Amino acid sequence: MTPGKAYLSSQDIHLLAARSDVAGTLLVLHCWGIIAGAIGLFALWPNPFTAILAIMLIGSRQLGLAILMHEAAHNALFKTRMLNEFVGTWLCGWPIMADLKAYRHYHLAHHRHTQTDKDPDLVLSQNFPTSKASLKRKFTRDLTGQTGAKQLYSQIMTFVRLAGDDDAIEAAKGDAAQAFKSNTIYTAFPVFFGIALAISLIGQWWWGIMFWIVPYLTWFQFVLRVRNIAEHGATEMSQDPLRNVRTTHAGPIAKTFIAPYWVNYHLEHHMIMHVPCWRLPRMHALLIDKGLKRQMNVAPSYRAALVEAGWT
Repeated sequence: MTPGKAYLSSQDIHLLAARSDVAGTLLVLHCWGIIAGAIGLFALWPNPFTAILAIMLIGSRQLGLAILMHEAAHNALFKTRMLNEFVGTWLCGWPIMADLKAYRHYHLAHHRHTQTDKDPDLVLSQNFPTSKASLKRKFTRDLTGQTGAKQLYSQIMTFVRLAGDDDAIEAAKGDAAQAFKSNTIYTAFPVFFGIALAISLIGQWWWGIMFWIVPYLTWFQFVLRVRNIAEHGATEMSQDPLRNVRTTHAGPIAKTFIAPYWVNYHLEHHMIMHVPCWRLPRMHALLIDKGLKRQMNVAPSYRAALVEAGWT
């Protein structure tokens, strides 16, 4: 049963779940537009500040591509399955070396078994709250590229180890470590590095490294961890959809650099997983109108969510 049916009427759900090809197209164009704009900003004013700003903006939009792939995995980005599959794969997933089909297989299990022993994402949340020192170590590894480099190496080695073994590749789709990684690396790699090459051809040879690979290895990994912590870190190990997940309020800066495309409305997403991301704020307001505000697990900011996870 969809958890939201216990709190919302069928008419409410029908209206909230309406998809739009126009909205889906605009979201994808916006995401890639921010990436192009960040590179253009540095091209116009090349200095260390605009370089760092571009890395942060591009890393946040690489998370944005992951979020839009997530939308496509729920068939919520576009009206038709064909568009969800094509755009979710070629324009959202493979550019960040993620596999839409593998991700869908993994992610739907997370929805079925949220915060239970069968939840494949439990490994990401079960160790919270933790210490501030532990969080600092994790964030340092992320921002210095250690996490990204390790995962990239692991992904390559996994592909080499499983090459030609279709059964083993299929089994790996259930591995929590495969959340935003592609098992079809022979397709994802050319797309990922092709984007880096295109950026270098537009500018100087090192631009592709600086403005695609470095953001992927650093800021993307950092915001991906922050998002994971905020969504389920230090939440209840229960089947209560109002308490086993967290929505986090985000201001303009957080929306720009940490939580694009309404990803912060995670409680609402778990309520009805096929509601398009751009309708989640409306769903949040509707749940509050129904008197559920005190029962909902909502953090006032990402800093507050991290404090709950151990950042004291």
